[in-house]
Amino acid sequence: MANPSGSIESIQSESQKSLLDSYSGTNIILDGNSLSFADVEPIAHGATISISKESLVRVRASRALVEKAASGETPVYAVNTGFGHFANKKIPEADLNQLQRNILTSHSGGIGEYLSEQETRLALALRLNVLLKGYTGVREELCSALRDLIHSGITPLVPKYGSVGASGDLIPLSHLVLPLIGEGDVIYEGEKIPAMEALKKAGLEPYTLGTKEGLSLVNGTQVMLAVGSLALTDSLRLLRLANRITALTLEALNGQPRAYSEGIHRLRNHPGQITVAEQLRDELVGSWTVAKEHKAARVQDPYSVRCAPQVHGASLDALNYAKTALERELNAATDNPLVFTESEDLISGGNFHGQPVAMALDIASIATAEIGNISERRLELLCNPNMSGLPALLARDGGVNSGYMVLQYLSASLVNENKQLATPNVIDSIPGNVGVEDHVSMGMTSARSLREISRNLKAILAAELLAAGQAIDLSERTPGGDGTKKLYETLRAHVPTLGDDRIVSADVEKAILAVDELIHSQ
Repeated sequence: MANPSGSIESIQSESQKSLLDSYSGTNIILDGNSLSFADVEPIAHGATISISKESLVRVRASRALVEKAASGETPVYAVNTGFGHFANKKIPEADLNQLQRNILTSHSGGIGEYLSEQETRLALALRLNVLLKGYTGVREELCSALRDLIHSGITPLVPKYGSVGASGDLIPLSHLVLPLIGEGDVIYEGEKIPAMEALKKAGLEPYTLGTKEGLSLVNGTQVMLAVGSLALTDSLRLLRLANRITALTLEALNGQPRAYSEGIHRLRNHPGQITVAEQLRDELVGSWTVAKEHKAARVQDPYSVRCAPQVHGASLDALNYAKTALERELNAATDNPLVFTESEDLISGGNFHGQPVAMALDIASIATAEIGNISERRLELLCNPNMSGLPALLARDGGVNSGYMVLQYLSASLVNENKQLATPNVIDSIPGNVGVEDHVSMGMTSARSLREISRNLKAILAAELLAAGQAIDLSERTPGGDGTKKLYETLRAHVPTLGDDRIVSADVEKAILAVDELIHSQ
């Protein structure tokens, strides 16, 4: 699970520590209906979880109906039948509990690197929230056992590969809840140990699954939802920071801020575009570039500067759509069959299918990748003497020094990778389970793609920030905007002005730390 020193992931782990501290006293009450997108990050980073008393009333009622169905002669899917292809096979009452245990072990078939502690913690809480909605038919003891596992400090090892997002995240969810029954390996107190040993050290007993409970733990979208929600949180923050960096780049290029005038953007009437233009104007309040006597370097700036509200704004609208879709899914009933206590009916359906989440995450991936795409173009403007009017590649004594030449190489390589990652996964369905699951969402792949795109974007924006700060220094202009001044000062608190050549990757790593500081102060 460890990452090499100097990687984007290891640099980001520094900010994880501060998040853990900031949410340590927070308590989130789960009731199956009230989670908001704002709750995602606190849960992932250590907030305590409480179960509402009202939700347990619904849990008990739905459980009574499941037990009634289990003892009857009528075949009810997943209660007294097999799963998937074996749905038509009636299971003897004596084997019903073993059936539930078997689904966890038989479906734990993932491979690859493990999800982070934050992602697994959030996924556990989201699955608990589904159970508390009162439509799954599990016992309240299972809900308590899940809550205790979340608080135990035990981190399930969930491989990133295996889910096709059909019956939700069957494989990663199986790995996620294996420790509940004392199976699999976990991380506990910094060590990889067997789950049974970790339970004992944490003072917990392995849980014995009852009728329907195994399937109710693994039928749903909560792993793709956890990974995707955290990645989307990062994307939204990075987009806000991209607006701020764009304003600094405009100052560094002696650009024309009139393109951000309110009237222009009101006339097109896209909410994201209007918001981004307003944020750019706010950053430039007090800047010499907005003074009446200001003479910009050009009548019109290149599109990457001039059209930033249109491009960033379209991404903001897309990310907000994805946020709305994921927020709905936080409180969705995604089990199968669903237990309707009022009509005393168990109905098989397909609420576990990951399509709504997958499509939203693919759209978010495209939107996030585009922010990096246009950032790289602004970086090129800053390094290009024909566009910036500054020394080529932002080098002092160019020739002997190469300046920030390789910043554009780095940015271009990450933008290229993001373009590949942004290819929609939801359009690629590979049927499985001998034709029963004949259309799948590939939503977990969509979630992982967004996570990687967002991580890459952080480095891309750090590169633009470095270049903009260097350009400001070479132009001998002082950032004058209320926002751009703070941005520049934060950068320089981490990275000094580039004089003679030095190892550029060290500057990027420090700039990423500056980006983290800026993000969490927004």
